[in-house]
Amino acid sequence: MSLLAIIPARGGSKRIPGKNIRMFAGKPIISYSIEAALSSHLFEEVMVSTDDLEIAALAKKMGAKVPFMRSSENANDYATTASVLQEVLRAYASQGRSFDYALCIYPTAPFVSAAKLQEAFRLLQEHQFDSVFTVVPFSYPVQRALQVSHQGLVSMVYPEYMQARSQDLEKRFHDAGQFYFFKVEPFLRSGKLWTDNTGVLELNEMEVQDIDQETDWEIAELKFKWLQSKSNQ
Repeated sequence: MSLLAIIPARGGSKRIPGKNIRMFAGKPIISYSIEAALSSHLFEEVMVSTDDLEIAALAKKMGAKVPFMRSSENANDYATTASVLQEVLRAYASQGRSFDYALCIYPTAPFVSAAKLQEAFRLLQEHQFDSVFTVVPFSYPVQRALQVSHQGLVSMVYPEYMQARSQDLEKRFHDAGQFYFFKVEPFLRSGKLWTDNTGVLELNEMEVQDIDQETDWEIAELKFKWLQSKSNQ
């Protein structure tokens, strides 16, 4: 059984320049993903898929492999995660190397730990899922979502829940955007990371932060430092 960890980290981030290697709590943010994958001791190889020479050099310095550079077709704003992973797996196949399982771990996921990766892989195997990814509950019931018209009038998206108590509503989740652990064969066959046979690993909101804006970055660092202080108590 062979496992590959893939960290997709292209250059050219527009909203946060240099995002994938920017310093986060004292280290380049990509280092947390590399370290988590390496310290999990699950993978035959931990590689970074990038089109950027600076990212490639830093990744190698941190112990990851960069056996080939990403194509220009998969380095633009419209390239999907699935197409990047397919390119990587096919490039390895051209070298005569294949893998049973693969992990796609994003380069801006500082909350990921080796223990979480090990837990996700356990779920993947025990339940024979095609894939497992991280989710987090919505902080407020989505059933009570509001919408505002062009005239500024507010209404319920789901008016049938107007009188429902929040504590009586079923929990709903969204993708935490940290990693996808998957079986390679079903992925290559379907081209999908999320199938009818996909499981999840639930996280709490202090372990998750989408980082798209400067304020997101600051909130992520605050959460990260809080978690560190809790673990040191």
